[in-house]
Amino acid sequence: MVEIIRADLHNPRHGEALIAMLDEYARDEMGGGSALADEVKANLAEALAARPGAHVLLAWVDGEPAGVATCFEGFSTFACQPLLNIHDVAVHPAHRGQGIGKQLLAEAERLARELGCCKLTLEVLEGNKVAQAAYRASGFAGYELDPEVGRALFWQKKLG
Repeated sequence: MVEIIRADLHNPRHGEALIAMLDEYARDEMGGGSALADEVKANLAEALAARPGAHVLLAWVDGEPAGVATCFEGFSTFACQPLLNIHDVAVHPAHRGQGIGKQLLAEAERLARELGCCKLTLEVLEGNKVAQAAYRASGFAGYELDPEVGRALFWQKKLG
C-alpha cells in the first residue's frame, strides 16, 4: 500500500528517507548520474527544515521510502498570488510504474491549493519522456504566454 505524507524534517526517519530518495535520483541519468555529496547528505534535511517555504512529500510502500517530491513556495507577480514549484520528483526504480509519481503530484496540488497558490510549476528534461507523460497526465503543459514568442526556457547560472 502506498502512503503519501508531508515530511517532518525534524523527524530523523523522514530526513533519512529524503536523503535516500534524492541520492537514488541523483545517481540516475535523469538526475545527473552522480551521488549526492557527503556534505549535502549530512546537511540537506536540516537546511530544508529551516526554510519556511520548503515542503517535502514522501511516498512510502510497506513502511519503506519509495518516492519524494520537494517543493518551494514562490510568487507569481502577474497573478499577485503564491505559486508552488515542484523542484524534485523521484520514485525509486523498484517502485516505478505503480503511479507513485502521480500520487506525489496530486498531493503537491492539494498542498498548493491549501496554500492558496495560483499554479504549480516544474522543470523537466527534454529527454525524460516518462516524466513528461506523467506530468501531462496530471494536467501540466509547457509554459507560453503567446505561441508567437514561444515556450519558456529554463536557464541557470551557477554561482560557485
